[in-house]
Amino acid sequence: MPSDADIKSLHPLEIKVLREFTDGRVFDTAVVEAELKLKAGQANQAVSWLAGKGLIDEVGRETTIAYELTELGREYVEKGSPESRIIGFLGAAGPRRMPDIASELGLEQRDVGSAYGLLAKEGVLTMDSEKRVAVAETKRSPRLKAVEKLLRTAVDGPIAEAALNETERAAIAGISRKRGAGTAAFRVVEKEIVTYRLSTRGAATARRIAETGLTGEEVGALTPDLLRDGAWKTVSFRPYNINVPPARIPIGRRNPYCEYIDHVKDKLTSMGFEEFDGPIVETEFWNSDALFMPQFHSARDIHDVYYVDEPSHATGIEEPYLSRVASAHEDGWETGSRGWGYSFDRDFTRRLILRSQGTVMSAKTLHRASVPGKYFGVLRCFRYDQVDATHLSDFYQTEGIVLGESVNLRTLLGLLKMFAEEVAGATDVRYVPGYFPFTEPSIEVHIKHPVLGWFELGGAGIFRPEVSEPMGVTVPVIAWGLGIDRMAMMHLGIRDIRELFSSNIENVRMRRRS
Repeated sequence: MPSDADIKSLHPLEIKVLREFTDGRVFDTAVVEAELKLKAGQANQAVSWLAGKGLIDEVGRETTIAYELTELGREYVEKGSPESRIIGFLGAAGPRRMPDIASELGLEQRDVGSAYGLLAKEGVLTMDSEKRVAVAETKRSPRLKAVEKLLRTAVDGPIAEAALNETERAAIAGISRKRGAGTAAFRVVEKEIVTYRLSTRGAATARRIAETGLTGEEVGALTPDLLRDGAWKTVSFRPYNINVPPARIPIGRRNPYCEYIDHVKDKLTSMGFEEFDGPIVETEFWNSDALFMPQFHSARDIHDVYYVDEPSHATGIEEPYLSRVASAHEDGWETGSRGWGYSFDRDFTRRLILRSQGTVMSAKTLHRASVPGKYFGVLRCFRYDQVDATHLSDFYQTEGIVLGESVNLRTLLGLLKMFAEEVAGATDVRYVPGYFPFTEPSIEVHIKHPVLGWFELGGAGIFRPEVSEPMGVTVPVIAWGLGIDRMAMMHLGIRDIRELFSSNIENVRMRRRS
């Protein structure tokens, strides 16, 4: 026997359904909607709730097929189908070639050809030696007659497949589609009808409802209208159950990773840095050549780039930077370097790629930078890599440069310490020698994750003269490129970098660190 608490927890819609079908009748949502005069959504909701509580049992499942008019079908109702229009036109105008038929009736050539193929097969249309189409005087199309009847009938609503005879079924099969119905007169609509009956528990609950006098018309809230007209004096109110847990109301908040990126930007701008940004698609020139990475050299292999198919090349590279960089590669230009000693390919340098490193923007900023000056960016980069807990094939880097007469390696180490400890939140940090074609000396920053252990945060160094001087900069320039995704892992307490881009909203809500 259901308890009073069980009865009080029922929604008025559930009470109405239980009262209506307490006699053991079989019903579906359409029957509930019709007999209780509910909206379709209310009927579906009531049945779903009752099934979830085990108060009704499923007794049957049947798939029905119906046909409803598409926009094209409604056009056929209004103007006539292409076949009927062609027959009418030829009956009045006489034999005509198919292009002329299409032009006169405003039909597509393919529609005229398709209609002719069907009607010619049935003997309704003929074609003479001059390829003129005419109507056979004595032949009629039962299929076309059925199509016209179906179009008129469907104006009043979908047609159930069970209501069609064999001729009508064959006719509608040729002008209906399940998918891509925009090119057909009818859309096939499959609907699954599930029937129910009150379960043993549901029947007992229905009897208990009758004993308590509940009708399902009880009011759930006292409204201004009830107070205004005094109706509150006569209506019955639903009992208020203080033991029912309240609905969870998720508090809106920003994505924690986006919030962290803004935190990094705020940190750097507060230190006097100016932010830079640029396009995702770059040339080989700015992505690698301007950074003194030799063309067709093994040093280039550290950047496995994605090439753009169309357009494949930029129209040109800004001068005088192209000529200066080309000369720096070939013979060192005016930097005192011997360069790489090869013939610079000016066509290859225009090749378009997805930028593989954020340092491309550092290079592009040099020729317009102030001295002294401080610049940074948070940039999305693309580089083929095996995806795992600490690697992604597209990722964010924070890049930056500092220019000035007094800038040196000690300045750089101070910045790296700030990133590792204050921005990433690491307590164990180490600096190891590294190699990058565009910096000398070069440094790698490593931090220790509490679960994953040591991993590289990024690289840094002092730009070589072959990078800075072709851009018109003669003072020392320190530069860094650090994985902001990995810094966020430390800051947010994440052990897998893929969680930063998770589609699981609950995981995203949990990843918030004060």
